[in-house]
Amino acid sequence: MPYNILILGAAYGSLLASKMLFGGHRVHHVCLPAEADLINTEGFRVRLPVKGRKDPVLLDSTKLPGKVTASGAAGVNPKDYDLICLAMQEPQYRSPGVRELLDAVAKSKVPCMSIMNMPPLPYVKRIKGLDYAALEPAYTDARVWDSFDPTYLTLCSPDPQAIRPPDEKVNVLMVTLPTNFKAAKFDDPKGTAILRQLEQEIDAIRFDPGDGTKIELPVKLRVYDSIFVPLAKWAMLLAGNYRCVTEDGMRTAQEAVHSDPATSKSVYDFVFDLCVKLGANPADLVPYEKYAAAAQSLVRPASAARALQNGAPNIERADKLVQLIAKQKGLSNAAIDAQVALVDRRIEQNRKKAAA
Repeated sequence: MPYNILILGAAYGSLLASKMLFGGHRVHHVCLPAEADLINTEGFRVRLPVKGRKDPVLLDSTKLPGKVTASGAAGVNPKDYDLICLAMQEPQYRSPGVRELLDAVAKSKVPCMSIMNMPPLPYVKRIKGLDYAALEPAYTDARVWDSFDPTYLTLCSPDPQAIRPPDEKVNVLMVTLPTNFKAAKFDDPKGTAILRQLEQEIDAIRFDPGDGTKIELPVKLRVYDSIFVPLAKWAMLLAGNYRCVTEDGMRTAQEAVHSDPATSKSVYDFVFDLCVKLGANPADLVPYEKYAAAAQSLVRPASAARALQNGAPNIERADKLVQLIAKQKGLSNAAIDAQVALVDRRIEQNRKKAAA
């Protein structure tokens, strides 16, 4: 059965959308006017590296079985959709128009899956035993999440890495690390059934790149019973992504991880152990060695570092969220504390420049 799927965001969100379109589903992106115009006239393009092939495979949304459309936030009714995906950066949800749409999404009780690095606060509430109010300072505006019932919200770890090539149109996405999306099931069985169907359809994809062959594509959707599986990304973010931020600039994720492997492993292991204390099975998480090997190919600064370098007054603060959760468990890590303080300083500098 084809679904109507709403995706808030059109950059990274187009990667997940490209896989959904193979199942004949109808996908609508909420995005900026220039993005919406391009998607409505040309669709989008995703370049996907495939093992054993020299050149990336090009997925053209206009040639896939489903249909994609796009618009701004105005006039979008969440109740018209079967599944809603959150694919914007967390600070964007406080923006005028988007804020109101997010509140309507929450009140609609339509199953909603986040593919943000920063887990929405209602998802964190599915983890038992935390003081959730004490975690609010990690969010740009915690109030935008107030209307959500955690039953209808889940988290999908955005493990695949992708960028918009700077010299191309904004409807082009290039995948740089073709790993899998890892989603936790909903508490709501209806939402989980939709995810299971998408998982099976994406597994079944065999794509003809134009030479008559039928190839299996990377970047699957995996659905897990454990709510802790998507939290495997936390250790990666704190050992790599946020450590791309330096005092006066930024560095690649590869440099962040491998220029000081002892500190990287210390941070990674600390976050790994924290997730286990919260209830994760170690088998749900990713061993440091596997992440360190993948980080060798991460030759660009992470999005948080790029945003700070470009003057952003707010970024996703998964680093601060993990720090605050650890504090509730009586734990701390000196390297994490120093990095959180550094990001705080860089944000404050950007805000002062913007106000000057």
